[in-house]
Amino acid sequence: MKDLVEMIAKALVDHPEAVEVNEIEGERSVILELKVAPEDMGKVIGKQGRIAKAIRTVVKAAATRENKRVVVEILQ
Repeated sequence: MKDLVEMIAKALVDHPEAVEVNEIEGERSVILELKVAPEDMGKVIGKQGRIAKAIRTVVKAAATRENKRVVVEILQ
């Protein structure tokens, strides 16, 4: 999951070297914290949060195969 979020984020931003994904695992859930450069924040979130919602949807679909719940948080 971490690699998937990292790959998607790097494709969207102007500064891919600043993309950082931190994975926090629980028993049944995983929290993925995504950090990008401040000037790339709008590209990851998108208009009215559409890009962020799409990222969460793709990750959620991939997580259902592993019977896990994944939460993607975009940190500033």
